[in-house]
Amino acid sequence: MNLTELTVHELKEKLNNKEITSQDIVKAYVDRINEKEPEVKAFITTLCDEALEQAKKIDEEGDYSSFKGIPIGIKDNINITGVKTTCASRMLENFVSPYDATVIEKLKDEGIINLGKLNMDEFAMGGSTEYSYFKKTSNPWDLNRVPGGSSGGSAAAVAAGMAPWALGSDTGGSIRQPSSFCGVVGMKPTYGLVSRYGLVAFASSLDQIGPITKDVRDNAMLLNIIAGHDEKDTTSENIEKKDYVKALKNDVKGLKIGVPKEFYGEGINPEVKKALETAIAKYKELGAEVEEFSMDVAKYALATYYIIACAEASSNLGRFDGIRYGYRTKEFSNLKDIYKNSRSEGFGAEVKRRIILGTYVLSSGYYDAYYKKAQQVRTLVKNEFSKAFEKYDVLVTPTAPTVAFNIGEKSNNPLEMYLADICTVPINIAGVPAISVPCGVDSNGMPIGMQIIGKHFAEETILNAAYTYEQNTNFKENKPTFKK
Repeated sequence: MNLTELTVHELKEKLNNKEITSQDIVKAYVDRINEKEPEVKAFITTLCDEALEQAKKIDEEGDYSSFKGIPIGIKDNINITGVKTTCASRMLENFVSPYDATVIEKLKDEGIINLGKLNMDEFAMGGSTEYSYFKKTSNPWDLNRVPGGSSGGSAAAVAAGMAPWALGSDTGGSIRQPSSFCGVVGMKPTYGLVSRYGLVAFASSLDQIGPITKDVRDNAMLLNIIAGHDEKDTTSENIEKKDYVKALKNDVKGLKIGVPKEFYGEGINPEVKKALETAIAKYKELGAEVEEFSMDVAKYALATYYIIACAEASSNLGRFDGIRYGYRTKEFSNLKDIYKNSRSEGFGAEVKRRIILGTYVLSSGYYDAYYKKAQQVRTLVKNEFSKAFEKYDVLVTPTAPTVAFNIGEKSNNPLEMYLADICTVPINIAGVPAISVPCGVDSNGMPIGMQIIGKHFAEETILNAAYTYEQNTNFKENKPTFKK
């Protein structure tokens, strides 16, 4: 029995029945990390010795209540006391966090063991995990391809069996797109459902922490743990606590599914489109009501997103100046040199690109023309989603327009990279939840993801829609090949 192939709910059942110990689980994952990390490169910091020590203590106590003894991987922009939080940047290469993010406190309360911090695009800016200062992560399905981004390390670790589940963050698709590329399940919850306290900010009005897992049940279980109001986060919503696992009914009879045709147009790979059409046909077969409709503002969402996200990034990253936070240059003769050289040397090319763009749209001569206009369009996008959800329970689209592309294929063409976010960014602009589930593979055996979108705080609905599809298909039979 290979423990790294089991889902968390399967591991939990075996732990409860005393068939295995926490040390058995953690050792299996540590061995897997040692075997696969040299080729996948998913981790920035591993905590294998600490994880084994923690598992030993849990086994000695013999209490496996909650999720005690289950390991996890954490994206490296989420703070953990006494552990490096680098955001995959030279700017924070040696920063050790003095506090826990709220989601980490919740995981620790459950007795969950941290295996380490996972690679990402620098400061979460990118869609391929090629923009990390430390290493480029590979896709376990084909090591010559990207895992997606910015949570590429999280998705690759789960797909490669190096972590049973992981946390990522999603600003414009950074959980869902790598989940699609790596054939795993990833959710961006409703903005405000999960505390952002302790998440290093990229774009504060868009960022959201979420779960990346092997299947939908695990996704619901991890969401149960991390969701909830937090007084330390002023954007956290105080809503009634729900049990998302109870929402998994394996029944979509009468579910009204809207299919926005703009998400299936130009730029969508034919094999991706065909896989989505097959998945939608399966929903019809299962008793759901499906209807195509038009979503006019979808075409404006990408430009709107990049103006707002870059503006907020420019503001949020202003603190990293060589004085207050982060890397400080050794080459300076005055204060201006410290600022200039520290930021020039500390930030990578993609981060600089977004800071420059964000500073430009916030400058006095262009604020009204760009930033203010983008905020107005944002309201239109929100209204368009609200209008759609008056008629439909969920919307179904591709997660990404293509499967995972080759490493280096788009890194020199930022605009082409940005277009890969076309299906995911409208969801962050509207603040609604969405989940990506595998729905097939292309002719090269690369996974394809289906995105299921719900109204605000309707995680139960999208989880059940995803679960029902998962239970009635055989996508779990597809496994990463580590093709070289």
